[in-house]
Amino acid sequence: MSHSHHPIDTRKEPESVERQQAARTSTLVSVVVNIVLSTVQIIVGAWAHSSALIADGIHSLSDLFSDFVVLFAGKHSGKGPDQDHQYGHQRYENAASLVLGLLLLAVGGGLLYSAANKFIHPEDIPSVHALALWIAALALIAKESLFRYMLAAAQRVRSSMLVANAWHARSDAASSLVVAAGVAGNLLGYPILDPVAALVVGLLVGKMGWSFAWDALHDLMDRAASEDDVAAIRATLLDTPGIIGVHDLRTRKMGDLILVDVHLEVDGSINVFQAHAITEEAQQRVMRSHPVLDVMTHIDPAEHYQSNSISIAD
Repeated sequence: MSHSHHPIDTRKEPESVERQQAARTSTLVSVVVNIVLSTVQIIVGAWAHSSALIADGIHSLSDLFSDFVVLFAGKHSGKGPDQDHQYGHQRYENAASLVLGLLLLAVGGGLLYSAANKFIHPEDIPSVHALALWIAALALIAKESLFRYMLAAAQRVRSSMLVANAWHARSDAASSLVVAAGVAGNLLGYPILDPVAALVVGLLVGKMGWSFAWDALHDLMDRAASEDDVAAIRATLLDTPGIIGVHDLRTRKMGDLILVDVHLEVDGSINVFQAHAITEEAQQRVMRSHPVLDVMTHIDPAEHYQSNSISIAD
């Protein structure tokens, strides 16, 4: 006998509204910062002959695109279930993270290619202007502040996509630090350090893109919840009065939420109404205590499993 509690849970609504607002606000702040930074970095980088500063400006532009991807996903993943998506739209978050990762991989590859060209003709590397160092330092402070602000917002509403976007800002801060060092090295008379910095920025961007894309791909392929989450869900089920045993507990990720399939063992001598009430209570407990979207249950008589285990032991 299978039974499912439909994932239309009013308790989760305000939370998803709060998450959407947090995503919107923090992302819009990021958009403004990145528009200003990328414009200044690319213009000053071109004028001051700094390939590292231009690379960082392109990096900031890629962030701008990623911010729009996050805004798009935030708008759509908050939608409730409909005829075509009966479990809701949470996987928009996973798809957005995949797009974000592939974009960063492409940007990283482009930066590596342009920096590599500079190494082939090192004599052509121009010395940079001192203004490039001030802009690199300004970018570093702006990106680090943005990271701290965005991470706080992401942790408040527990959204992995927003956490990813915040760390994305931190990777930008790291790349701005490398750029500042490269520009300083060039000013001190080591021109090769500017494209070296551009190369490091390319590697950082590419590595970040790979990890995002790989993670998102696994989640889209029904990756199970973490072992800790599964153990906690199992414990909640077993704590429910009337549940004698739990087996075949399976989970899969849906955005930041978890879908659960489980067989619950109850006393075989009780009637269907009582068994139904027990499983209903178990579902409610799991959905209240954990980030679970839906619990699909199957009721089994406990005696059958216990007698089986005894005969196997013999």
